[in-house]
Amino acid sequence: MTEFWLVPIVFLTSCLTAVIGMGGGVLLITLMPGLVPAGAIIPIHACTQLASNLSRAAFGWRHIDPAIIPAFVVGAVLGAWLGGEIYGTLDLHWLPAIIGVLILVFTWVPLPALRGGGQFALAALGLYQTGLGMLAGATGPLGAAVLMQRNKQRDWLVVNTAVYMTLNHLLRVVAFAAIGFSLAPWWQLVVAMVIAGIVGSWVGTRLRPRVPQLNFQRWFRVLVSLLAARMIALPFLAGS
Repeated sequence: MTEFWLVPIVFLTSCLTAVIGMGGGVLLITLMPGLVPAGAIIPIHACTQLASNLSRAAFGWRHIDPAIIPAFVVGAVLGAWLGGEIYGTLDLHWLPAIIGVLILVFTWVPLPALRGGGQFALAALGLYQTGLGMLAGATGPLGAAVLMQRNKQRDWLVVNTAVYMTLNHLLRVVAFAAIGFSLAPWWQLVVAMVIAGIVGSWVGTRLRPRVPQLNFQRWFRVLVSLLAARMIALPFLAGS
């Protein structure tokens, strides 16, 4: 039953993302190793983040910008296919370490610039987020940097980040199903995490107007880096 510790964690991380627009998915996936098997981490993470982002977009539906969707989907479909092909070749014993290394890269290495917020940048974002998301689960704040080229207003950014991440996670869930992962053994945990994510989105959406925009990035990076280091160490500790 230790995996059900993920339910309150999902609530808190979903609430965090609804308030500030990012961060919850990264924190969640760094806490999942040791609570669920390596091969189930990314598919379960994708399912719960799908629900969390979909609910966050629904709660802020007035801010949805449909113009960002078509180009993003084109890139994301290609990314899901490529990422699925690579995922199928991985040794799952080392998957937590791979995720940890990628999270450290996304956290500390400057991301390639995607100029502007036009259709090409959105398609490239879809390819990157969904393709690497198949391997790392959470892929950092590049999407926010692209969307900020279109609109810097916080409600617009939070809601439309939720829109493109909903599409990202939906395509990843489909890709994992296509390569043979079954959620049937995990349905109780997934349902509980989905409910926690939706409630967290609802609470965070209502807290958002009351919470000032704080510069949390430095401490967030330190916390994520410590958790990523734990992920990297887990396969070595398990083998010792």
